[in-house]
Amino acid sequence: MAQVELRSVVKDFGETRIVKGIDLIIYKDEFVALVGPSGCGKTTTLRMIAGLEEITSGEIQIGDIVINDVDPKDRDIAMVFQSYALYPHMTVYENIAFGLKMRGLKRDEMNERISFAAKMLDIEGLLDRRPKQLSGGQRQRVAMGRAIVRRPKVFLFDEPLSNLDAKLRVQMRTELKRIHQKVKTTTIYVTHDQVEAMTLADRIVVMNDGQIEQVGTPSELYHSPRTKFVAGFIGSPSMNFLSCHVVNDSSVLKIKLSSGIEFPVPSNRYQRYLPFIDKEMLLGLRPEHITDLRSGEFGQYGDFEITVDVIEPMGGETEVYFLIDDKQVCCRVAPETAQESGSRMRLFAHLHHMHLIDPSSNLVV
Repeated sequence: MAQVELRSVVKDFGETRIVKGIDLIIYKDEFVALVGPSGCGKTTTLRMIAGLEEITSGEIQIGDIVINDVDPKDRDIAMVFQSYALYPHMTVYENIAFGLKMRGLKRDEMNERISFAAKMLDIEGLLDRRPKQLSGGQRQRVAMGRAIVRRPKVFLFDEPLSNLDAKLRVQMRTELKRIHQKVKTTTIYVTHDQVEAMTLADRIVVMNDGQIEQVGTPSELYHSPRTKFVAGFIGSPSMNFLSCHVVNDSSVLKIKLSSGIEFPVPSNRYQRYLPFIDKEMLLGLRPEHITDLRSGEFGQYGDFEITVDVIEPMGGETEVYFLIDDKQVCCRVAPETAQESGSRMRLFAHLHHMHLIDPSSNLVV
């Protein structure tokens, strides 16, 4: 198990710069997810670590060795691809054993490793089958088994669950987390699905346009995003953004929307928001922080009325959509309080969870 460090790593394809000088440390035994929209550079970054793409400039170090010029086979990494990449003419056992045979491992140790991985992945009864006889989830387990038996310094996962159906994806997420708890290995996991990243990773690297926007734990990214992009990308449904001004009304600081809705600024944010009085800003509130009243703590809330546009029952909660200044807003309420389309409804904004964003820099203040 080893630490992975990227220093000023750049990747150009012709005239186009895909990765724009990123710096990142992934600590020993840590599970880190690279997440971001398509084209942000996350898969290219993973492929540079694996040695499948050449680095234009910068350094990548695994353990004590700078690996820029080290062949992929000598980097002591194991990679699991989106497409499984199994040999169709081989059995499950032979697929898992292939890499070990290439390294000249003795049969007894090879059988021990394969038995350990098969038991962990619940594929002991599949070792004599060929890939065409397996479901998608079983094939992905075999691909993971092939990586586990290698016992590498670093695991690399390139969107390994994206080909699975929704229910199986959830199941495999749990399996992956359980595997990492049992086999403590430095793991780098690429996904476009922020829910996968939030549920799996110790830390998340949010990438955008070839750069790192923010690195942090799932809780840090959710509760303390540094930029509008991170605030909007993390969380589902995404954060609501509304134009607003900070106003000083008789020495009381308020957030005022153009529709006339006003929210008092919590006292612990007063000094932070003072420099932005009368400046055009953005108010960010997650759907789960706009809700029906579920607590007696009135001082933490700002209440307002809306006209219900669309309701989406989700079982335990209902998502309600409405308009403020022609901008669609989403909130979450208890199913029994949701009103039908066209009706008036009283909602409460949890102000200790609001975010004020400067649109000139897109930074959260």
